[in-house]
Amino acid sequence: MSSIPTTASEIAAAIAAKEITAREVIDAHLARINARESDIHAFNKVMADEARAHADAIDADIAAGRPVGPLAGVPIALKDNMCTRGVETTCSSKILEGWKPPYDATVVTKLREAGAIVVGKTNLDEFAMGSSTENSAFGPTRNPLDIERVPGGSSGGSAAAVAAGFAPVSLGSDTGGSIRQPAAMCGVVGVKPTYGRVSRYGLVAYASSLDQIGPFATTVADAALITEAIAGHDVHDSTSIPQDVPSFVEAAGQGVKGMRIGRVTDLPEGAEPEVTARLNAAFAALEAAGAEIVDVQLPSLSYALTAYYLIAPAEASSNLARFDGVRFGLRVNAPDTNAMYGATRAAGFGDEVQRRIMLGTYALSAGYYDAYYGKALKVRRLIADDFNRAYEKVDVILTPTSPVVAFKFGEKVDDPMSMYLCDIYTIPTNLAGHPGMSVPFGTGAHGLPVGIQVLAPALGEVPMFRVGGALEAAAGGAQ
Repeated sequence: MSSIPTTASEIAAAIAAKEITAREVIDAHLARINARESDIHAFNKVMADEARAHADAIDADIAAGRPVGPLAGVPIALKDNMCTRGVETTCSSKILEGWKPPYDATVVTKLREAGAIVVGKTNLDEFAMGSSTENSAFGPTRNPLDIERVPGGSSGGSAAAVAAGFAPVSLGSDTGGSIRQPAAMCGVVGVKPTYGRVSRYGLVAYASSLDQIGPFATTVADAALITEAIAGHDVHDSTSIPQDVPSFVEAAGQGVKGMRIGRVTDLPEGAEPEVTARLNAAFAALEAAGAEIVDVQLPSLSYALTAYYLIAPAEASSNLARFDGVRFGLRVNAPDTNAMYGATRAAGFGDEVQRRIMLGTYALSAGYYDAYYGKALKVRRLIADDFNRAYEKVDVILTPTSPVVAFKFGEKVDDPMSMYLCDIYTIPTNLAGHPGMSVPFGTGAHGLPVGIQVLAPALGEVPMFRVGGALEAAAGGAQ
């Protein structure tokens, strides 16, 4: 067997040039999965037979001279909250165990049309609610860099799959940092595009005004490539932005000369000293590469966590009402309909999901709506306004992705507030609807990776990828 390239762009190029076959690529990645998956548990389902059949079809097309897509033969893993036709999609919840959607999510359709091969559905915190992938009904995912530690969450399975080499790229969803935070903890690149840049059709909703799909990759160029492939307007998603997609791949190699990089002087405290040191090193590296560092203020940022944990659970309590034992998934029989609803939801939802549903229902209830949910929406507006004022002075803003490196299992599981604080730097961007990405930039405590977060204004993916590419180059390439 020829040596297998490591990045998605290299794999696609080698297959198109007939230097290697799609089947060889898939077999190599499935062998890696077989070797380590039992230790890591990145997947809820490995789709080995389907992946091999798709690879053989691509090889037949190439042999016959038929056109293939730009990602032909590239293995990709999908977070198990994205609908895949005829393939179990569980959201890592007992309430959806065994449910097979009758359609594909738009991102799945786009990737398949481009020739990418789905190798499996990845584990997550149940219904994407969590920061460590400890809340899955099917057991936790372990960090490939240290299996005693969490991979982050909620897209921990997708981050771990890329970090372990099970797939060169994967998709996750990001509601309050669920792509960027696990990317930081697993030492890979993670991108949350602008809200509406990528269709949410077929993504099982957590909080509809915050959710966004994006990629994990080992390089900024690969992350740009996959973002390009899945971005664009979709008539099936009313929040999808009808705007052309520029070349993010090109942007990733353009450098930062002349760019203005924002340093937040009133950033919420709490980051480990080593994380702060890496952030300062990132500013120095970008300045050395020709960028100007400009101080900015974001005074409303300290309220973001509070606003998020009212808005997101409120939307979740509405979205998750559909899981009631009637139309799909788990059903616990009971003497009457109301008893069946209660029994099904009590048996089907885990503790964290129940906690957020109750919190959201309370925030939306009569007498409390204005005091909690209404006020949180006003704070959301203030945060967006703060960002907009800052972006009048700078092209992008740099912060840590996570205040801490990957922590050990059980360390925060009994302290929800401590767990929620892991998303303190990622949540504000979701509230504003702006893009953000995490790029590995050296190591912190225990020799574990630190991610630097690049934030940009709405539809500002081009400057974001420019800075991401420069950070990667300064860090010495892929970690």
